[in-house]
Amino acid sequence: MKKVVLASKSPRRLELLRMLGLNVEAVSPDVDESTVGSDSPAHLAEKLAKIKAEAVYKALHPEGEPVIAADTLVEIGGRVLGKPRSVADAGEMLRLLSGKLHYVHTGIAIIYSGTAVSAVETVSVYFRNLSEEEIESYVMSGEPMDKAGAYGIQGRAGAFVSRIEGDFFSVVGLPLCRMVSLLEDTMGLHLSDFR
Repeated sequence: MKKVVLASKSPRRLELLRMLGLNVEAVSPDVDESTVGSDSPAHLAEKLAKIKAEAVYKALHPEGEPVIAADTLVEIGGRVLGKPRSVADAGEMLRLLSGKLHYVHTGIAIIYSGTAVSAVETVSVYFRNLSEEEIESYVMSGEPMDKAGAYGIQGRAGAFVSRIEGDFFSVVGLPLCRMVSLLEDTMGLHLSDFR
């Protein structure tokens, strides 16, 4: 059975691809993200996705299997929020997001038979005002620690989001609609090929 290769060990991205019924192999890319820079958070997310896809493609040279990579960044006021480095850092991020609009940029890159395509999906996310008790309780749950911006919209933090404008799955970590468009319209592949 043909499969897609996910250049990520993210359980959320893997779950989304499996939700579509795809046969998926997850491979962690060997990439030092700290050395990568860009002129904007959106371009940085796309660039990181490209680098991850390239690293896994070069390592595996998969025949007939597309390599899919994604990278998600949270931006507020021009500041990029990655994954929190500590419990205190997670709390600081959530206080910053409380009651405000922020942007989630998810870059996606696909390489298939030597052809590479990429894009970025940007979503506007609005948080309601959070109490200090809510922030502390959420941080202590451990859920924010491996997530850009210190929250997962598909988990407990879903209760913090008053509104989004854009692709929900992009905020989770993989813009499914854009991915399918890139696979089908650009590369001539269909999801049914990988089920």
